[in-house]
Amino acid sequence: MGSKSKWIGLIILLAVIGAAAVYLLLGGGPQPEPAVLRGYVGGEKIGLLEDEAAQDILDRNYGLTLDYAKAGSLDMVTADHEGRNFLFPSSQTALEYYQQLYGAPDRSQIVFNTPIVLYTHRPILEAFQKEGLVTERDGVYYMDMAGLVAEIEAGTAWADLGLPELYGTVAVNTTDPVRSNSGNMFAGLLANVLCGGVADEDSVEAVLPRLQAIFEKLGYMEASSSDLFDQFLKTGMGAKPMIAGYENQLLEFAVENPEDWEQLKDDIVLIYPTPTVWSSHIYIALDEAGEAGIDALLDEEVQRLAWENHGFRTEVSGTDADENHFGVPHLAAEITQVAAMPSYAAGKWCANVYHSVASGASYEGVYYLSIHENGLVEINDVIVSIDAPLQIAGYCTYLGTTELGMVYQFGLYSGDQ
Repeated sequence: MGSKSKWIGLIILLAVIGAAAVYLLLGGGPQPEPAVLRGYVGGEKIGLLEDEAAQDILDRNYGLTLDYAKAGSLDMVTADHEGRNFLFPSSQTALEYYQQLYGAPDRSQIVFNTPIVLYTHRPILEAFQKEGLVTERDGVYYMDMAGLVAEIEAGTAWADLGLPELYGTVAVNTTDPVRSNSGNMFAGLLANVLCGGVADEDSVEAVLPRLQAIFEKLGYMEASSSDLFDQFLKTGMGAKPMIAGYENQLLEFAVENPEDWEQLKDDIVLIYPTPTVWSSHIYIALDEAGEAGIDALLDEEVQRLAWENHGFRTEVSGTDADENHFGVPHLAAEITQVAAMPSYAAGKWCANVYHSVASGASYEGVYYLSIHENGLVEINDVIVSIDAPLQIAGYCTYLGTTELGMVYQFGLYSGDQ
């Protein structure tokens, strides 16, 4: 009898253990406390954050919901952070800007990357191939950027390349580098090409007039990368023969709009500049609660979705049959030829500026500028007559050169203003 009781007890114990295992496997175990993280996000990542599969992973595995507002990479740094847990800009420059204004964040991490690429149409690709400007290696198209820049500066007409149906001269349409990260990065890439290496304060001054001339030929430039890409797809070869954009834009479009892509894929061509530059999407935690977003976004499933559904390069990006997955021909398995962004006017500067006011009076301002390699500007403004220092910080963008010297546009902030 005692032996029989022991066997019955053992069977009951095993049944309880088995039930507990099934309970845990079905998600009945301890769940993370639900939390809502609020922050600012670059518009190019909204597709991922609105992906229901990604939202489910964040909720199920981390108990997180991301509540976000769209903002530019630099605008979000100086925006009101009250009640915000994170920032999610599209470049490391934004992190460096944050560090200059507020010090080191609680935590930061690059979540994924996407390279700058060129988009064009097949007849234009074939014309470039005949000129030796585009070569194909391992099924991937690469543009000789030095050769392309030479054609642009020479004012070569599209007709000279055997494309009489296109009006004007060879050009790459891009977003406004003063307003858009992708345009600014492409301008940096051109500066590197013109300097024959990574542009710095010693080499860039000589090529600035050439860089300005290239952008002056473009006329009106879109303020948004997504707007430029949409116009490229919708207006055809005659309106925008070739543009610079992000690699993930076409990959995401192909996944989300398979029927439209099926109609376009025989014409639209992806070309990688040689070299290119990376756009790094970095998560900045503003407080301890915000740090949870880093681990969640680095989740292997989320990272895979970021690549497979939205085209962002991640640590878990697969390289097998990617072309078949996206249906985008000539997709590079990996990005190998990458250049650093240039440091335009880095160094210490001093400027004497005369100001006139409505009453007819005037005064002299003395400005001491420290321009960092990432474009950050720190200014000590000393009004000579009253010797009153005013600390200002912000970013500058080179606009051109006149007989008076180099001209920069400053986006500056003093405190919250």
